[in-house]
Amino acid sequence: MEKYELMYIISADLDEASRKAEIEKLHKILTDNKAVIRDVKEWGVREFASPIHKLTKGYYVVLKLDGEHAGLLEFERLARLDNQVIRFLLTVDKD
Repeated sequence: MEKYELMYIISADLDEASRKAEIEKLHKILTDNKAVIRDVKEWGVREFASPIHKLTKGYYVVLKLDGEHAGLLEFERLARLDNQVIRFLLTVDKD
């Protein structure tokens, strides 16, 4: 397993219960594909430097995880289909 860092932005318009459900759903995709989440940091709502799809803010979450490449590809596929996910970035973690 390799170490990764995943940052994703979800809609800032979600109420707290919906936001928690969305985050749990995204994390479940990872864990169902044999990823181990080591650390979760919720940065909260932040303003974008420039609009994304006419939105000006989003809710940021950063994860450190261990996982297999195939499982992370499945996360990427499902995140692209999820209307609540605005953007995501997956990088190899050197720590």
